[in-house]
Amino acid sequence: MRNQLSFRQYRQIDLGLFGVILCLCEGLILLAATRWFPAEPYVLSVTGAVCAVILFRWGGYAAIHAVLGGGVLCALSGAPWTEYLVYCGGNLLCLLALLPLKKFGWKKIRDNVYGCVVFGLLVTVLMQTGRALITLLLSGDLSGCLLHYTTDVLSGFFSMLVMWITRRLDGILEDQRHYIKRISRELSSETDSKNAGRMEL
Repeated sequence: MRNQLSFRQYRQIDLGLFGVILCLCEGLILLAATRWFPAEPYVLSVTGAVCAVILFRWGGYAAIHAVLGGGVLCALSGAPWTEYLVYCGGNLLCLLALLPLKKFGWKKIRDNVYGCVVFGLLVTVLMQTGRALITLLLSGDLSGCLLHYTTDVLSGFFSMLVMWITRRLDGILEDQRHYIKRISRELSSETDSKNAGRMEL
């Protein structure tokens, strides 16, 4: 019993693993963009996709990965401090996606392929909108705001693809409190079935 993880430890490990995945993916994408495709006007980020998954699993804890994704991008690209405000602060607008999750429930959204895919797109668009708003506040440049949408189109499609794939995987797009209780019930049911079988023998 002492070796069992507490719920808090499980959550920390889960969030940490997703954080590592986020950092590695953002780093590799930025490396590829600067070395192999420096002339391309489009960018790709996995932050929206990761945050969409975390919103299902842990709700508001997605704020950690929203800030982390923006920070990694700015740090690796050598951006000025104002860009940290734009990306780290702007990404936090994705937390508004908690509203449909609360209203409809994670299960209903996950089980509907269109709802799930649109949710991934919504998270990314909210991030882009957050960045655009902060850019507008800092510079007043409307054209600069629009660039957050036009150059980041691929991120939206990527988030939709990730949601389409992960909805098919057991336990990924599931509230983790519900997931742990479900797995516990299933294990208890299997144990009871085995014990019943032994008694019959």
